[in-house]
Amino acid sequence: MIDLNNLNIILTGATGVIGGSILQKLVEGNANIIASGTNQAKLDSINEKFKKVKTIKFDISKHSLIEKFIDDCNEIFQNNINILINNAGITADNLTIRMKDEEWNKVINLNLTSSFLLSKYVIKKMLKNKNGKIINLTSIVGHTGNIGQANYSASKSGLIGMSKSLALEYGKKNIKVNCISPGFIESEMTDKISDNFKKILQDKISLERFGLPEDVANAVFFLCSSLSDYITGETIHVNGGMYFS
Repeated sequence: MIDLNNLNIILTGATGVIGGSILQKLVEGNANIIASGTNQAKLDSINEKFKKVKTIKFDISKHSLIEKFIDDCNEIFQNNINILINNAGITADNLTIRMKDEEWNKVINLNLTSSFLLSKYVIKKMLKNKNGKIINLTSIVGHTGNIGQANYSASKSGLIGMSKSLALEYGKKNIKVNCISPGFIESEMTDKISDNFKKILQDKISLERFGLPEDVANAVFFLCSSLSDYITGETIHVNGGMYFS
C-alpha cells in the first residue's frame, strides 16, 4: 500500500457516495484530512467512523466565505496545505429551452465558480511552500455533452479548461493541477436514472457496467501520491471504455 505520508488534504463533497469512497481511501493511505459538506448528520457519521478526520460544515456556494474557509483549513494544517480535492458538485437537469436561469446559474456557480475560488485561495497558500496539488472531479459529459445537461456539461468542461490554465500558470512553483473524469458511476446521480436508460448507457460502455465509487477513489489516490509528481494539466478518464479522448 502506498503511504500518503501524513499529507494534509482538503476534500469537498465528502458526504456523497464518491466523496465517501475517496475519504476511505485517503484514510487508508494515512493522510490528514479536512472533509467538508453540508449534511451535518453525515459529517457526524464521518467523525464517528474516522477519529483522525476533521470535518467542517461548509456550503461552497457561499462564495464570499470561501477565502475564510481556506484560511481556517490552513490554520488547522499549520500553514501546510498539500492537496485540494474539488469533488463537490450538483445537477439541475432540464432541456435547454426549458432550463430556468436559476438552474443554469446554480450549477455553474457551484461546480465551476466555487472550484475556481477554492483553487485560487489554496494556491495562494501553496505558493508559500512552492508545492501542492489540486485535483478536480469533472465528468465524461464535460467531453461528450449530454441531453438535458447543458449546464452540468458546461460546468465540467469549464473545469477541464481551468485546470489546464492553472497547471500552466503554477507549474514553475511545483503546483500540479489535474482532473479526474468519471463516467457513469454507481452513486446518487445514477440512482435517478431509469432502468431502461441504464441499459442503453451500459450497452455503450466497453466493460458493460457502471463503475464503482472505488474506481474513482483509486484514481484520486494515485494523483495524491508521489507516483504522479510529474503529471500536471492532464485528465484521467475513469469510464470503463465509454469514451476515449
